[in-house]
Amino acid sequence: MQPEPYRIKAIEPLVLTTRAQREAALREAGWNTFLLRSQDVYIDFLTDSGTSAMSSVQWAEMMRAAETLSYSAAYHRFVETIQEVYGFPYVLPTHQGRAAEHVLSQVLIRPGQYVANNMYFTTTREHQERAGGIFVDVIIDEAHDPAAHHPFKGNMDPEKLRDLIRRVGPEQVAYVCLELNVNMAGGQPVSLENVRTVAQLCREFGIPLIFDATRAAENAYFIKAREPGMQDRAIPDIFRELMSYADGITVSAKKDLLVNIGGFLAVRDAALYRRMEQFALRFEGHPADGGLARRDLVAMAQGAREMLDVNYLRSRIEQVAYLAAALRKAGVPIVEPPGGHAVFIDARRFLPHLPQDQFPAQRLAGEIYLAAGVRAMERGIVSAGRDPETGQHKYPRLELVRLTIPRRVYTQRHLDVAAEGILDVFARREQIGGLRMVFEPPVLRFFTARFEPMA
Repeated sequence: MQPEPYRIKAIEPLVLTTRAQREAALREAGWNTFLLRSQDVYIDFLTDSGTSAMSSVQWAEMMRAAETLSYSAAYHRFVETIQEVYGFPYVLPTHQGRAAEHVLSQVLIRPGQYVANNMYFTTTREHQERAGGIFVDVIIDEAHDPAAHHPFKGNMDPEKLRDLIRRVGPEQVAYVCLELNVNMAGGQPVSLENVRTVAQLCREFGIPLIFDATRAAENAYFIKAREPGMQDRAIPDIFRELMSYADGITVSAKKDLLVNIGGFLAVRDAALYRRMEQFALRFEGHPADGGLARRDLVAMAQGAREMLDVNYLRSRIEQVAYLAAALRKAGVPIVEPPGGHAVFIDARRFLPHLPQDQFPAQRLAGEIYLAAGVRAMERGIVSAGRDPETGQHKYPRLELVRLTIPRRVYTQRHLDVAAEGILDVFARREQIGGLRMVFEPPVLRFFTARFEPMA
């Protein structure tokens, strides 16, 4: 693991609480790590969304930005940068990624239409189904096997996609949603070859191809590192070709773009942009700000340039690989190969004695917090939710705990502490019981559901 390509010039104090304090905090949070108070967390691996450390240049740009209304200089700088880096002519800022998903879904989906996805992401699927769409997973089978060593487990299966189109008709497919660095599969990338194939298939049938490009820079790095013939290409070059195959993108800027808030939509079609613009005006504020301060726009613009630095990307992805190697060496079952933003523990194999409806991943996330003050999150049956037709739990094949590493925030020693705590839990895994859910919200239940240990 190479040293970080930056130095630290500002610090935030951390406090390691006692086990007794953590037990009280977890009870109060109903065994849901999302409901823990941040001041009770020592190392926070809950999410990489909005948790990056911004650069000195980003902070300077924010201080210089004038908070003027409407089409400000900050807006024009943001749009021009996104046009240059991503290659889309029409750009609509939003306050975060799920807002972009909402606007896109409401504009593109007619009730009863299908949306093909390479696995689901929680908010993406929620917005597609809220708009009346029918979600269909067409990811390759290897993505559902945490032990499979496939270099591009985020790939769509072209035959599954073609079968869907033939079965329902191209006019009944609202769009194809291709996520880059698929979160729920373990941060798994999509190959450039697969993107080309999917794009060609979409063009053949006249179906829009939309990327969830939230972690596209990390995906571009994996293409350079893993795909034959790509090693000598520059990251910005790979990135621009990747983007060239999409008709539009949704982006949560809180990941790749290294900011604490923000997102955007970008498309090639002027008429589609106008429809999105008018819809967003009712929910997201003015189309020139997306509900954001102007300083947030310039922070995103600067982050869009910093995210493509190969040294930064190498360091970021090597941090994930370092933690994965420490766990793998001790026999902890993880999703292989390690992805771009997180290490995912396979809770099925970690706690094989617990049935899925006793929420093994949720329990494991709580146990990791109790052991070391490290906050992780569940990505399994709780996140999957319930079938809207039957009301029964959806039972995903993957039952995972996500250890999400914020960008430019933690040191190697923090990763060591996290690994040590997880190994402590692993040593006593056979004594760990299940959970029962005592409060369940109707949607996106992983955010606010509450649990208690079973007797």
